[in-house]
Amino acid sequence: MTGPSPAPPTDGADDADVIAQSLDEPELFAGLYDRHAPDIHRYVARRLGEGPADDITAETFLIAFRTRGRYDAARRLARPWLYGIAANLIGKHRRTEVRALKALARTGHDPVAASWSDRADDRIAVQAPLAGALASLSPGDRHVLLLVAWADLGYQEVADALRIPLGTVRSRLNRARRKVREALSTDPAFTSAEQELTPSWTK
Repeated sequence: MTGPSPAPPTDGADDADVIAQSLDEPELFAGLYDRHAPDIHRYVARRLGEGPADDITAETFLIAFRTRGRYDAARRLARPWLYGIAANLIGKHRRTEVRALKALARTGHDPVAASWSDRADDRIAVQAPLAGALASLSPGDRHVLLLVAWADLGYQEVADALRIPLGTVRSRLNRARRKVREALSTDPAFTSAEQELTPSWTK
């Protein structure tokens, strides 16, 4: 007597197929985790640090698993959905994020800063005014800006992630970029030599 057939591989299936298949075979959802968890973790770590990133990444996929039955199969890629869940969880840590950003802006040092750049020491003079600018943004504007800048989502993907109109994404992004540019151009720590390190997403 033979045992049960092995679960079909998910390597060739897109996200929507994996989610649909996981309704009958829950273990297949692990394929979605393998695909996207590293990027979600990296994004959360850049905003809140490594410690919270572990918990928020795990909770993001737990919520995704529990609510997968309501996933819109017309959206073949699940990245916006997952980043939207993560953004909601990050929102619950808004005070922690703003406090860390203000600390970096004030002192030029914060544990979270090391995860912002591969050359943190070289860019610390840029990070301090940038952190202050990010701290001054509204939560909604900061979500939009960082989903574009750090998660590399397109405008429509951000709209899907945050469940807001595309026009709102554009207006929030324009406002956030303007505020960041103004902060970087007026901060005395941001010298002409350092302007070469201006984040491209503020332009």
